[in-house]
Amino acid sequence: MKIVINNFRKVFAIQEEFSAMFPGLKIGFHAKASKEGGAPSHKLIMHGGRTLQDCRTVSRKGTIEILPSMNISELKNNFRNEYGLSAEIFQKSGNHENPVGDNLTLAETNKKYVA
Repeated sequence: MKIVINNFRKVFAIQEEFSAMFPGLKIGFHAKASKEGGAPSHKLIMHGGRTLQDCRTVSRKGTIEILPSMNISELKNNFRNEYGLSAEIFQKSGNHENPVGDNLTLAETNKKYVA
């Protein structure tokens, strides 16, 4: 799956694309750092109507390829290094979302949480 990245994309659109491929998981993004190259905020963007511009200081556009065989840490590093986005992957569990570890692949992690 390839996801288009640009400043005008809405967070919910990326979340929907991601969840279509991995129904047991959700992707979230941290608010942007206070300056370019700074540490990401610990605050997650909770409103899906926000844009990627609200999540990053780098304005590069392009596509990111997400493969089921990727480790979660690899995916998070790709978002950060290529597009300045600090991503977090969560399990979907009723009304609760819990962060998942970085060591398993997306396919393995999704399989654990698909109902």
